[in-house]
Amino acid sequence: MDCKTILVTGGAGFIGSALIRFLIQHSPHHIINVDALTYAGNLESLVSIEQSSRYIFEKADICDRNGIQSIFKRHQPDWVMHLAAESHVDRSIEGPLNFIQTNVMGSGVLLEAARDYWNTLPNERAAQFRFHHISTDEVYGSLGNEGFFLENTPYSPNSPYSATKAASDHLVRAWHHTYGLPVLITNCSNNYGPYQFPEKLIPHIILNALSGKPLPIYGDGCQIRDWLHVEDHARALYTVASQGQIGETYNIGGHNELRNIDVVKHICTLLEELAPDKPKGLSSYASLITFVTDRPGHDTRYAIDASKIKNTLNWQPEETFSTGLRKTVLWYLENKTWWQRVLSGDYKLERLGQK
Repeated sequence: MDCKTILVTGGAGFIGSALIRFLIQHSPHHIINVDALTYAGNLESLVSIEQSSRYIFEKADICDRNGIQSIFKRHQPDWVMHLAAESHVDRSIEGPLNFIQTNVMGSGVLLEAARDYWNTLPNERAAQFRFHHISTDEVYGSLGNEGFFLENTPYSPNSPYSATKAASDHLVRAWHHTYGLPVLITNCSNNYGPYQFPEKLIPHIILNALSGKPLPIYGDGCQIRDWLHVEDHARALYTVASQGQIGETYNIGGHNELRNIDVVKHICTLLEELAPDKPKGLSSYASLITFVTDRPGHDTRYAIDASKIKNTLNWQPEETFSTGLRKTVLWYLENKTWWQRVLSGDYKLERLGQK
C-alpha cells in the first residue's frame, strides 16, 4: 500500500494509542495524533513510538474549528480515523453536557473541517480520502437473552454516552449521503487490554484488588458484555480503513460473552496465580467482591455479530478472553509506574454515575 498520512483523533486515549502503536509498528504510514489531553489522554501510552519519524503529535480540541482546519491544512491527511470522544457511561450520567459537546459538536466540527478540506483536493486524492468514525455497540441499546447486534439493528441508546455516540454516527452518515463525504463507521464491543484508564471495569478491578480495596459489582453482576482485546480492535480498524467499502458500517466483536461477575472472578483467579503476595490480612482476592447499587439504566446484555467483517474483510479476533485477560493482568503487574502516575492525577478510583 502507498504511504498515507493518517489523522487520528483521540490518539492519546486507550483505543487511539493502541491504534497508533499498531500503525507505526505494522504499516508504512505517517500518523498525526490530535488529542486535547483531557483526563484520560496520556502520552505515556505512546512512549514506545514517539521518536518515530512517522509520528507527530498535535494538541488540539476537536471542538476548535479553526485549530482543526489549520491541522488539516498543514498536514494534508489522506485518511481521518476519528476516535476522540468522552467514553465513560458513569461520567456521562454525572455530566451529560460534556459528552454532547465533545461527541456531538466535536464530531460535527471535525466533519465540516474534513468536508472543506476534501473539497479542495485534486480528483485522484479526493477519491482516496476516507473519514473513518469509530463508535460503540452501545448505540444499539440492550439485548435480551438471545440474539446479536447486526449492522442494521435499529438504534436504541439508553445512556447519555450512547445517545451522543448514536448522534455522531447519524451525523457521519448524513455527511456521506448529503455531501458525498467518503465515510466508514465501525461499532465495537467492550475493549480491554494494556494502557486502559483505570475507571473501566477490568483495570479498576485489577488495581483495587492489588490494593486490597473492595471490588464493586453493579447490581447482581449478571450484565453480559462481549469483550474485545484492544490490539485485535486496532488491527480491525486498520483493516476497515484500508479495505472497507465506503459508506458501509462494520461491527467489531471479540466473540467473548461474559457476565460482569464472571469477569471479576476470572481476574481474581489470575491474581491468585500471578500476584500471590496479597495485601496484609487478605485471605483471597475474591473476598473483596462487593455488590453495590446498580447504575441507572444499566443495559442487560451486549453481543455483536461480527460475521460481516469476517466474511468481507477476512478479520477475526486472535485473542480469546482467557489469553487476552492473562496478558492484560500481567501488563498491569509489570507496568506499575504507568498506572501509578495515572492514579496520582485527579482520578482516584472513586465511584461515579449515581446521578
